[in-house]
Amino acid sequence: MPLLAHISELRRRVTVCAIAVAAAGIAGFVLSDIVIAAAADPLRHVEGPSLAGLNFTRIGEAFDLRFKIALTLGIVLAAPVWIFQGWAFLVPGLTTRERRGGLIFVATAVPLFFGGVCFGWMIVPQIVTLLAGFAPAGSTTMLTASQYFDFLLKLMVGIGLSFVSPLALIALNAVGVLSGRAIVRGWRVALVAIIIFSAAVTPPADLLSMLVIAAPLCVLYCGTAAWTYLHDRRAERRGRNAVDSPR
Repeated sequence: MPLLAHISELRRRVTVCAIAVAAAGIAGFVLSDIVIAAAADPLRHVEGPSLAGLNFTRIGEAFDLRFKIALTLGIVLAAPVWIFQGWAFLVPGLTTRERRGGLIFVATAVPLFFGGVCFGWMIVPQIVTLLAGFAPAGSTTMLTASQYFDFLLKLMVGIGLSFVSPLALIALNAVGVLSGRAIVRGWRVALVAIIIFSAAVTPPADLLSMLVIAAPLCVLYCGTAAWTYLHDRRAERRGRNAVDSPR
């Protein structure tokens, strides 16, 4: 296809994705009351210091919050559409082996991401209870709705991405770009990157949330290093057997 045809194809697929996100976003706006109630539920179970409910400090903050929830749910609910459109745009330029590997990557990455998001949602009550428990006796913790939902979204999306990140290293190893030994030797760089990433997706000065995200990332990195190292060993063994077999 000529360049203009590629651009036209990309524009068409982006338009389809935008329509899907907008339609799902309308559904997300309708469901925003349920999401707000479910997200605020952990606040009602905090024991100890008095914890105020969600506060709106600006007259338009409630609408901004609903719009943010609608946009987030729109992107999530429309994920099958924009993943398929991105895949369909790339497929014509891929070989059979690359298509097979891409399908395995997508089929694994999507459940891992949603599994990470669900894990983040499950630990939110414990994190809220623990963080609110550090307030001195007799004090009142004032929460703005925007800050609280930014905390939730960053935490869950960050954990979701942390569950998917090992697949990128495995993919680079599978195509021969990154060896298992290089991944093992690069643990110091990986540790710094994990800390920076964890700090970026959590609220400022929230050390506990940063550790909650960094800990599984470190475990997943160790598992990825072991997997890629064994994969390289098996590939080297198959290569030696292929060389020796004609003899």
